[in-house]
Amino acid sequence: MDRGKKLTNFYGNKNNKIYMDLKDIVRENALRYLPAKSLFRCFGVCRDWKHLISTPFFAHNQSNSFHSVSGFFYQSQAGLPSFMSLDPVAYGVPDPSLKFLPEPVDIRSSCNGLLCCQGRTGYKAYYICNPVTKQWKKLPKPDADHGSDPAVVLVFEPSLLNFTADYKLVCAFPSELDGYEFEIYSSEKRSWIISREICFSERKVMPKSGIHVNGTVYWQTMGFGITAFDLNSERFQLLDSAVGTLGMRNGKLCSAYVHAQNLVVNMLSNTHSNTMQMNSHAKMWEEMQPKIHVDISLPASSNNNASGRYGYGHGGVVFIGGDVVLLSNGNKFYSYEMKKRASKDLGELDIDTKAGIVGYVNSLVEL
Repeated sequence: MDRGKKLTNFYGNKNNKIYMDLKDIVRENALRYLPAKSLFRCFGVCRDWKHLISTPFFAHNQSNSFHSVSGFFYQSQAGLPSFMSLDPVAYGVPDPSLKFLPEPVDIRSSCNGLLCCQGRTGYKAYYICNPVTKQWKKLPKPDADHGSDPAVVLVFEPSLLNFTADYKLVCAFPSELDGYEFEIYSSEKRSWIISREICFSERKVMPKSGIHVNGTVYWQTMGFGITAFDLNSERFQLLDSAVGTLGMRNGKLCSAYVHAQNLVVNMLSNTHSNTMQMNSHAKMWEEMQPKIHVDISLPASSNNNASGRYGYGHGGVVFIGGDVVLLSNGNKFYSYEMKKRASKDLGELDIDTKAGIVGYVNSLVEL
């Protein structure tokens, strides 16, 4: 009898120990893969989790672990920044209008949880902020004139070695020498530097088309071209463009558009194909197979007019990043997940058609 009772208590304690171990496993290995809004909801689970999530070390781990596209920042017709969430329960920010910044701003770029905005007064300063934590930095005045609609791209890659964000802001601006020059702000050096490289080309850079992929910034240009700027060598290259909106998939530059309700994605495979020997079969772009059927009603013009973040009012692909594609038909928007082959109606949005839309990652990254 006594032995039976002890045996029962032993298994009860063992089950309790297993439960505690599972809680610790979730805390130490699963929480950091959640988006910021979901983590704030976890505050109510227990005091231990709330304390852990509130530490700078956890914010550092989460910013290095969570990289999923969570939604999109855009400018409303009233001129205020707004946020479109792919999942309002999981993804969100406390103040989508960014009123915590010292002046009204326009959205310019985004990268891995950080937003680049530009003020509307004075010298129209750039601000780098995290809309989740409301932390922000005001950048010094650039040396060059970036124009009223600057072609800026925010570059930020989270690193396990850096507990504060080490980022760059790159701007391609018209040169007095009939081309484009490049000015770079470094958070590490806290200063702007104009590169010695000058891109002598008649191709006009499209301001809201820029994207960073593996150390290179790409801008679409008028006439289906691409201007590429390598941040390490500070050298530019002119590439032939595939039709559609530029994005990144599987760590590579891609271009996407919709044709006959099929999502067509071309991957950049060889940037030197135009210098290969004659009769070479090397191609600059390779079409991803098989084509993906998109069961969404889009206008007929979207098959060749998917001009992305600077022309989404005509329909087609607005954004592509990872497995997430944002499509539009006028001011009606849809998301599509390529891995799940599932679409979602995001509804009609009051969007300023002259402004851009930028993808956003719901991160706790510290500034």
